[in-house]
Amino acid sequence: MIRKFFKRLRRILNFPFRLIARTFLAFQRFINYEPDDSPLGDVFVQSFEQPSLLIDHIEALRKHLLRSLVALVIAVLISTTFAGTILDWLTEPVGGIESLQAIEVTESIGAFMRVTLLTGFAIALPYISVEIFAFIHPGLRRRERVLILIAIPVGTVLFLLGMAFAYFVMLPVALPFMLNFLGITTVPRPSNYIQFVTGVMFWIGVTFQLPLVIYTLAGLGVITAQALAKGWRFAVVGIAILAAAITPTIDPVNMAIVMAPMITLYFLSIGLAALAQRGRQRRIHEAAREPT
Repeated sequence: MIRKFFKRLRRILNFPFRLIARTFLAFQRFINYEPDDSPLGDVFVQSFEQPSLLIDHIEALRKHLLRSLVALVIAVLISTTFAGTILDWLTEPVGGIESLQAIEVTESIGAFMRVTLLTGFAIALPYISVEIFAFIHPGLRRRERVLILIAIPVGTVLFLLGMAFAYFVMLPVALPFMLNFLGITTVPRPSNYIQFVTGVMFWIGVTFQLPLVIYTLAGLGVITAQALAKGWRFAVVGIAILAAAITPTIDPVNMAIVMAPMITLYFLSIGLAALAQRGRQRRIHEAAREPT
């Protein structure tokens, strides 16, 4: 009886370690899994010959989309509890939410719903990314799987940095210029102001993904660091056009504020592309040396 008691006690005490070991082994098998190397044409032919395979993929996609939708609904419901706090934070550059003036009955409700939906989507985005990855991972190779797992948190950090730059650096300079242009005092409306601020923060966050995109394309062999370095003049012109489209004002000061980090990110991307290109060439040489 005592022996059984100590045996059960030992199993209980060892359970966390067994769980960690099983999780690690499952993750290792998940990472090291390699799909069948079948040509794309053969995959299409096989799908037409066996429609059940295509139906299985569609059914799996439906389940992933349904779970993502449920997560989004739950996140939106949760975001309603603190959407007012986020509204206060977004309106701080113009003096708070009391500085806004609505001229339509449903305008304030629309601004609140916009913030609620965007906040809920931001909360649910990590889970939605996991669902997308869970759907596509059976067809990915080990390196592609690892790159995506690394790219998701890195891309999230870069996006947050871009939004922080827009809110703390760009908007404090742009808003006073726009609200007092020609000496005319402007009272912003809730719907217009929230749409403007969230749009600027979103697109600046997207532009901060440039290093990650360049590194990925260079790792796939689509572009090279040499081509990026030679075409830096065209890149600066393209960045100027993009900055003019993103910048909410027409003055060169705000445009320069947007261009400066984008140009810096471009030249940083050249170095990242060189690293990715070097790693790709090393893998190609190692694969060529392996016996067939």
